[in-house]
Amino acid sequence: MDNTLKRQLQYLGFHTLTENWNVIMKEAIKNTPSYHRFLEEIIAKEYERKTERARLARIKKAKIPEILVMETFPFHKQLRLKKKLVLELYDSLIFMKEKQDLIFIGPTGCGKTGLSTAFLVHAINQGSRGFFIDFSDLLNILSQSRGDYSENKLMKRLASYEVLLIDELGYSFCEKELASLFFDLMRRRHKQNTTIITTQLGFEEWGGFLQDSHLTAALLDRITVNCTVFNMKDCISIRPKKIVYATSKQTSQDQEESLDGEYVEE
Repeated sequence: MDNTLKRQLQYLGFHTLTENWNVIMKEAIKNTPSYHRFLEEIIAKEYERKTERARLARIKKAKIPEILVMETFPFHKQLRLKKKLVLELYDSLIFMKEKQDLIFIGPTGCGKTGLSTAFLVHAINQGSRGFFIDFSDLLNILSQSRGDYSENKLMKRLASYEVLLIDELGYSFCEKELASLFFDLMRRRHKQNTTIITTQLGFEEWGGFLQDSHLTAALLDRITVNCTVFNMKDCISIRPKKIVYATSKQTSQDQEESLDGEYVEE
């Protein structure tokens, strides 16, 4: 390949063809495909490269702390979960097609963040724009947006994600103004895009951190119009633990020797 052709291919964005020119030409000479088939194969390779780069870019922009996929979720440890229903929802992507909200409720360590992240990653891999944010971080940026008068811009951005995962809802208390902004965000996303929420609190407890019974009722009324609830309250903790003790367990003999060596003032 001469430099002129190389520059032209790079300018057009045909990076696969540029990097694999000699291999592609050798295969064409060996297999002698039709012109139509030859062009189809080149276009398919370029398309595959471009879509993969776009997928990786969407994953990066989603700010997911840890990429977790459904294949690694330990269903054998969480027997209370309806595995068939979970996988049907996941594989069909019906939660995206129907703009359905997913609510994961359960104690710390039960796997709700991992499972919800798998749904987020799957949707992004299939072409959707997504974003992961911790609830406390969400409150922080909502508060900052009030200070610099950028809340409308922030709301538009957060509302535009085709799938938004809000992790550990209720972990932080909301001030009245922030609760109103959070409600506004959920109102904008209602029936427009999918929202995934993880929380340790049941619906009846949401009024505690939102500190507004009317706003809570209005929020739940919208969320429960079309949602799937993963009730993981009775699921066990599956978080791996590695504990190293820096002290040895003291025996009764050790305790006696320790007492014998103590100085007692008469």
